Amino acid sequence: MQRNRPRKTATAARRPPQQVRIIGGQWKRTPLTVLDAEGLRPTPDRVRETVFNWLNHLLDGAWEEVNCLDLFAGTGALGFEAASRGAARVVMVEDNAAAVRQLEATREKLRADNVDIRRGDALAVATGLASSAPKGFGLVFLDPPYHRDWLVKILPHCERLLAEGGMVYAEAEVPLDGDTPPAWMEGWKVIRADKAGMVFYHLLQRNA
Repeated sequence: MQRNRPRKTATAARRPPQQVRIIGGQWKRTPLTVLDAEGLRPTPDRVRETVFNWLNHLLDGAWEEVNCLDLFAGTGALGFEAASRGAARVVMVEDNAAAVRQLEATREKLRADNVDIRRGDALAVATGLASSAPKGFGLVFLDPPYHRDWLVKILPHCERLLAEGGMVYAEAEVPLDGDTPPAWMEGWKVIRADKAGMVFYHLLQRNA
């Protein structure tokens, strides 16, 4: 979930809640409400479509074998998309109380028994899961606020969270696969990458 500070206007305040839609799976075309909460903005539909095409190919469609962790869930667009496609389990983490209530309402509406929603700080939850359920996830979604060094802090925990061959989806304000990748990317390889507007998005795996 991208968190860019919105510019508030009188016109924007009168607009109805924005929505995004689940792209594929059993809940295809189901709308997800985007709350009017400061800084909350979902990953664009076009980006999610590209990313889940990548994932479907790399997983050979075997979503039922994958446990997913969405550490910055927001609207749940990434997590519910994975659950819709049949992921065995999806753990969503969000620290905004209103967003958590919306996630819970969506889970109830969809009867999404494979979705576990937790309110809390992403780093604290990742740390706890790395200790209690090491190597438990085949896919981790990271769409954190920009310019706060979240990827630097979270990726070391992802190493302990990921099952063998697991992948991390990461959005960033800079490319992670350039000629001079950030030093904290040592030990990780970019297996897919693209750009939409000012958003750089990637699939990562640990080096063998």
